[in-house]
Amino acid sequence: MNGTPRVLTKAFGRVVSQARREAGWTQEELAHRAGVHRTYVGDLENGRKSPTLDVVETLARAFGRPANELIAAAEALGG
Repeated sequence: MNGTPRVLTKAFGRVVSQARREAGWTQEELAHRAGVHRTYVGDLENGRKSPTLDVVETLARAFGRPANELIAAAEALGG
């Protein structure tokens, strides 16, 4: 990882937001599919919260993508 933690947190939020919009989902729908609260999705997307590995895996499953793909996309943006 090349970026600082805060930079990567913000980049991960952008990746989640982009993936959600590509899926045509609202934050509410992603939250429901991932089993998290809608405000948590908003906090992730805005870089206010750092996800745990469990949350990264849960979001990846909701998107039907491997977790390492989301992490790599965030590293590419933030690194």
